Amino acid sequence: MDLVLVSDKSEPYVCRVMDYGKLRYEQKKKVKDQKRSSSKCKLKEVKFRVNIEEHDYQYKINHAIEFLGKGNKVKLTLMFRGREMAHKDIGFALMERAVADLVEQGKAESGAKLMGRNITVVLAPRGKK
Repeated sequence: MDLVLVSDKSEPYVCRVMDYGKLRYEQKKKVKDQKRSSSKCKLKEVKFRVNIEEHDYQYKINHAIEFLGKGNKVKLTLMFRGREMAHKDIGFALMERAVADLVEQGKAESGAKLMGRNITVVLAPRGKK
């Protein structure tokens, strides 16, 4: 048995006679259970290009569906190179199409944003039915 300081802020100090090893074990166990119960949401990224073929597009959409099904967030990124920046409207249309194809599995946290040479959209998974 040990003399354990419970509260050092009060006057006089509050102490308790207890097994300190058991107390530390229970605290570690409680922290471990909290970590286990908290859900860690990972962010997965799927990258597109402006002139993507239909099969490649479907393949990447299926990967995004798989990621959303596992409960991860998905970041859709469309990359421009060189003179492709002159056709931003095509890029935004492609991203809108991708979000429309994934609307059943996830919802867009915000609209498509142009950041430098990339257009990004982050999708969060929908609740399980």
